Amino acid sequence: MEKIIHRAASRGHANHGWLDTWHTFSFSDYYDPNRMHFGVLRVLNDDTVKGGKGFGTHPHDNMEIVTIPLSGALEHRDNTGRHGIIRSGDVQIMSAGTGITHSEFNASPADPVQLLQIWVFPKARNITPRYDQRNFPLEERINTWQTVVSPGKDDSALSIHQDAWFSLSRLKAGSKLTWDTRRKDNGIYLFVMEGKITCSGEILERRDGLGLQDLESAAEIQSLEQADILLMDLPMH
Repeated sequence: MEKIIHRAASRGHANHGWLDTWHTFSFSDYYDPNRMHFGVLRVLNDDTVKGGKGFGTHPHDNMEIVTIPLSGALEHRDNTGRHGIIRSGDVQIMSAGTGITHSEFNASPADPVQLLQIWVFPKARNITPRYDQRNFPLEERINTWQTVVSPGKDDSALSIHQDAWFSLSRLKAGSKLTWDTRRKDNGIYLFVMEGKITCSGEILERRDGLGLQDLESAAEIQSLEQADILLMDLPMH
């Protein structure tokens, strides 16, 4: 088994006033040749956007983009005509494919919005752009895995154009979960949104990340205090 640890404080950081952002992998002005990606996971940004502020209209192509609000509400518009608001408890996915332009703004004029934005390389290039969002009730992830993104094989999850699965859990203190990779050549990337856990002999705290590949057995996660976690099961090549 191989593992890589990304401590919260070791991430790239920029504070633009309206945006306070942390980058697990190289992004924008943050560049580390040792942090370009983990398998097909290219971007894991932890953003806080001030009230009334946001990202103006900008383009993407050939990327699967998953947005998970942690608190507050985010307003989305794109050139396909889609317009909506995602809140804590929702997950949004956008397949940029052949090209899409969109904007993302804090839906509140005063309160900040916190979100994770995650980019995954797609399985195939130049697909038709697509957008979807769904609510995933918190009570359905307590001490269990709630799969929120899958490769079109789980009707309860959002579909992604990649052999990848995203699952959320809220682990009560002292609880345990295990995870077997869904495909032989996949690895897992675990991100602690809140709380403290142990996994593969490592203690992970708020905003720490752990990547595991070439697992010989299921990964075991145990909470040392109540913890909210995101697990991504991803192709490594």
